[in-house]
Amino acid sequence: MTALLLAEPEPSARSFLERQLASDGFDVLSFSSPDELPRAAEPDVLVLGDAAALDRCVVPDCPVIVLGDADPEARVRALARADDYLSRPFLYEELVARIHALLRRRPPRAETLDLGELVVDRSARRVVARGRELALAGKEYALLVKLAEEPDRVFTREQLLRDVWGYRTFVPGTRTLESHASRVRRKLAEAGLDGWVVNTWGVGYKLRPFTA
Repeated sequence: MTALLLAEPEPSARSFLERQLASDGFDVLSFSSPDELPRAAEPDVLVLGDAAALDRCVVPDCPVIVLGDADPEARVRALARADDYLSRPFLYEELVARIHALLRRRPPRAETLDLGELVVDRSARRVVARGRELALAGKEYALLVKLAEEPDRVFTREQLLRDVWGYRTFVPGTRTLESHASRVRRKLAEAGLDGWVVNTWGVGYKLRPFTA
């Protein structure tokens, strides 16, 4: 079932869309404001009922469709960051067609990331290192998944803060990333995978699988 997050400020529109989308087979979570969206959610598609919400809402690796005014300038501004834009009033059937079009363009996501001694099962939200299941907090897990998706790629601090924590702009002085990376490194080391989380000084972090 396709997981869909809906942020729609107008109550009657939100109720209608939630009901109709659910009847069409979507697993819908709806909110009045993007500020209410759960940061740990991993939806397949995000529908925003307000173009201004793009400034406050980031869901990593998730296509976004905006429902907004018919103003051409507003459409152009929104499409600089969103994947699609649908002007009000709109046909519900067109919204569903556009959602399916976005999902078709999205590359399939591997549910299991197998790095040999480290296996991440995203469907079960389970991480196993050398046969030992790791207990990871929400953002520790999200950080490890991000690094494991492209091992040996160096992700910048800005990329990780944006994609894992949803920061739209860099926050000087924050140690959030460093503290989480340190905990993930320690938990992997305790399971026998020492040195897997690598800090590339002045740039960011990568995951470097080692072979025995």
